[in-house]
Amino acid sequence: MTIAHEVTGSGPDVLLLHSTICDRRMWAPQVPALTAAGFRVTTVDLRGFGESPLPGKPWNDADDVVALFGDEPVALVGSSGGGYVALEIAARFPERISGLVLLCGGFAGWPKSPQRLAYAEREDALIAAGDLEAAVELNIATWFGPDAGPEAEDAVRAMQRRVFELQPPEDPEPEQIEVDWDVAAITAPAVLVSGAHDLPDFRQIAEHLAGTLPRASHLPLDWAGHFPSLERPAVINSLLIETLRNL
Repeated sequence: MTIAHEVTGSGPDVLLLHSTICDRRMWAPQVPALTAAGFRVTTVDLRGFGESPLPGKPWNDADDVVALFGDEPVALVGSSGGGYVALEIAARFPERISGLVLLCGGFAGWPKSPQRLAYAEREDALIAAGDLEAAVELNIATWFGPDAGPEAEDAVRAMQRRVFELQPPEDPEPEQIEVDWDVAAITAPAVLVSGAHDLPDFRQIAEHLAGTLPRASHLPLDWAGHFPSLERPAVINSLLIETLRNL
């Protein structure tokens, strides 16, 4: 089954990968700006998010996304866990990727900070108690910076509730096919964005990748939390357009 996705506009290909507490709806502030700037924009729902239910067998997110590619090179924009998927794609299929923009991107296996461990422990406790609404509110409080407005917060609330619907906390963790890959294989230029109001893990990941990837830069944002594209969409839209045009 092909994952749910939507294609808008025409021009160079840009594919947006959502955070793992959101779905493709998180990119609603970006899609019109990118298409107006002359890009062909694809948004996807990874399995277990939005309109892509979990399958009845193991799968791999990167393979699902690459199956949507056309013949032309694709620029990848990834938020949080979507950034990790973008890294895997760029490492496994370097010839297909024209550039990377990671917004507070994740990196599997990165040691969790005390702050992140405390958040995870609190979320697990709320879920175990059956208080999913409180778990949703914990995510809002943890991941948004001070510039987030009520519209952005409500959007993430709805998307997080959808995650709980598709991935019921009482069910076993979804099973993914693990494929070996190495960031050293990435050749695409990359911009690594971090937020001063985010958990420190994601700044550290951005700094690490900026020092590891061959054509990478780290852009710290002093106003941002974990979701800069929702907190100040106009600023991020301008950043994306300028970066993608310079690929």
